Amino acid sequence: MKENHTKHRVLILGGSGFLGNAIYKELCSYFKTFCTYHTPRKEFESNKHFFQYKVEEDDIFDILKATRPSIIISALRGDFHAQIIAHQHIAEYLLLNDCKIIFLSSANAFDGYSKYPSYELDKTLSESIYGHFKIKIENLLLRLPKKKVVVVRLPMVLGAQSPRVKEIKQHVIDKTAVEIFPNIIMNVTTDSKVTQQIHYIINRNKTGIFHLGSTDLVHHDEFFKDIVNSVSTNHVVYKHVYTTNEDRYLAVLPKFNKLPKHLQITSSEVLEELKK
Repeated sequence: MKENHTKHRVLILGGSGFLGNAIYKELCSYFKTFCTYHTPRKEFESNKHFFQYKVEEDDIFDILKATRPSIIISALRGDFHAQIIAHQHIAEYLLLNDCKIIFLSSANAFDGYSKYPSYELDKTLSESIYGHFKIKIENLLLRLPKKKVVVVRLPMVLGAQSPRVKEIKQHVIDKTAVEIFPNIIMNVTTDSKVTQQIHYIINRNKTGIFHLGSTDLVHHDEFFKDIVNSVSTNHVVYKHVYTTNEDRYLAVLPKFNKLPKHLQITSSEVLEELKK
């Protein structure tokens, strides 16, 4: 993979979160990479490339001025209204500067459609507050010049340190029930695969909408049982949650922007990675 070490200055918003931090670790050897973090931690405070930023209180312009990014990766979390304002300010910065954004969106942008998996150019529709919020920012960014925007829609992202896997392990320790959704058909991915895919998107100067889930679909209940079996041999109690009587899809599959084979992942590879 051809690297251009000097060219990009990357700013990761939400660099202290599970996914943001994984992206930082992937990119920091190749590009001048800056991060924002919310909650003070010693390792962030002593790192000159890390800036404290509270989306509800702080002005994103100050961070943009200090870092002068050519690529912004938005993995922000926090108050939805404050995030929308921050992205409006980012959009202004993008128009005035030689800069591109990679926005991490979600399969929830389609949670209003339940009968099929969703592809890149399908119309978004959500019934959840979270999905509505992601769509709002997508629409704001997709009005900008095409060359300035990448929207990455992600399914459930797992990894040894992911909140979901930690939660499952805690349930096992506490002997409390693990919630499973028998009617949800979804796809999945890992933090390490997403970070490689984003690295590729940067290197190849890609733009547009990318669906970065596993190439195959799984049932939530079966897949979660497989995860539990991979992290524990103890007897586990399950709580079946039925949101609907029919199968419901929450899956994002690529049709137009497919990445090379080595950057694709299957659900069984996700499980293999969790066993490591």
